[in-house]
Amino acid sequence: MKITLKLFASLTDYLPESSRYTNIVELEVLEGASIGQIIESHRLPPKLVHLVLVNGKYIEPEKRATYALAKGDVLAIWPPIAGG
Repeated sequence: MKITLKLFASLTDYLPESSRYTNIVELEVLEGASIGQIIESHRLPPKLVHLVLVNGKYIEPEKRATYALAKGDVLAIWPPIAGG
């Protein structure tokens, strides 16, 4: 099944070179793949996975390992933001 992965800020470094400018990549994943599996397969450091949204809905950290994605979902991930 296909999903869309969007990575923001410093996490764009984990996208294929051709997708870094747009920060978006279309993925073919197994039916029922979890957010945790996508994070692992892209080797995203857990400490950099801060804000996670699926179709604009916040997914709490304790649910990410088992939250099953569906065909057409948009998974967006942001690192912690610092500033002041």
